[in-house]
Amino acid sequence: MYQNQLQETNIAIASVWRDSYQQIYYANAVIYGVEHSISLSDDDRNRIRGEALLVRSLLYFYLQQLFGDIPYTTSLDYENNRMIGKTKAAGVLTQLEKDVTEAVTLLEDDYRDAERIYPNRKAAQLLLARIYLFQEDWLSAEQIAKKIIQSPLYHYEADIDEVFHKSGRHILWQLKPQNSGDATSEGTHYYFANSAPPNYALTQDLVDAFADNDLRKQVWIATVTVNGQSWSRPYKYKNRENNTNEYSIIFRLEEVYFIMAETLARQNKVDEALPYLNASRERAGLTPLTSLSKEAFIDELLAEKRREFFTESGHRFLDLKRWGRLDDLTALKPDWKDYKQIWPLPQSELLMNPNLYPQNTGY
Repeated sequence: MYQNQLQETNIAIASVWRDSYQQIYYANAVIYGVEHSISLSDDDRNRIRGEALLVRSLLYFYLQQLFGDIPYTTSLDYENNRMIGKTKAAGVLTQLEKDVTEAVTLLEDDYRDAERIYPNRKAAQLLLARIYLFQEDWLSAEQIAKKIIQSPLYHYEADIDEVFHKSGRHILWQLKPQNSGDATSEGTHYYFANSAPPNYALTQDLVDAFADNDLRKQVWIATVTVNGQSWSRPYKYKNRENNTNEYSIIFRLEEVYFIMAETLARQNKVDEALPYLNASRERAGLTPLTSLSKEAFIDELLAEKRREFFTESGHRFLDLKRWGRLDDLTALKPDWKDYKQIWPLPQSELLMNPNLYPQNTGY
């Protein structure tokens, strides 16, 4: 997959599809249970439904981004789900806007756990702002982002060393490792030491995108040298044993700042947008940007967001796709073709459900 040699028989692609729809089914079951419960209080009913809607919507969001047109279902009828057809990608986003808007009305701002391992209203608002961004509804995205930034729950983390520690007030939502002391999945997934990388490393192009004095290059990237040859790997999550202070961050305030920066710039308010773009630069020890044209600002935003969110939730790929810039990958990715902006539908799913045809173009 990382070499862009995607095939409809790829088991990893099939696993993403299968596991996501299994969890969507669980979310639908939770929502059904809440709707038919006669013992839940109204507060519990709203909270559980809101959380399930948010989780389901996040799953659907990534499925839509990865596969394009996909089945959208709220049903628990297995036979119906097994033969359901696809909803157009734009239609999925429209439905997700409705679902997440409902989640926002159902959830509260207060967290039900101090470690922020359960989503709240502001987490739902962030996803809603992201959806508005993908719909190019700049004003709505700005309004939602402003509500999050103004919330007393959050504070922009000024210390680069603290960004991936679980106690940060810049964190909107994070996931706790399954067992006490476990490393985060990111901390193990990208790790290699004392040998060549078994699968993948950071590209030199990405490493070179950082100035030498950029603190993110110094703190978030590790270099491994073996027999005179060097590779770079992500080093955002550092604890591999006896982990006590790192959880996997799903949403952090920095994304809201970038949403705010982009929406203002898209509305020709570049001067207002600059502080939101400069926040991550100044934390990284870089000089703030000044007096940019709208086009130059957008280019800088894309470059800065790459440096801030590398190896986090696919931000870079989705941004390039959303902005029509995926051809930028031609010189960097082996075997890149434009049709690979979406994955093939898994062959195993097509064989079980002919209503999923046609296969995505190019596969």
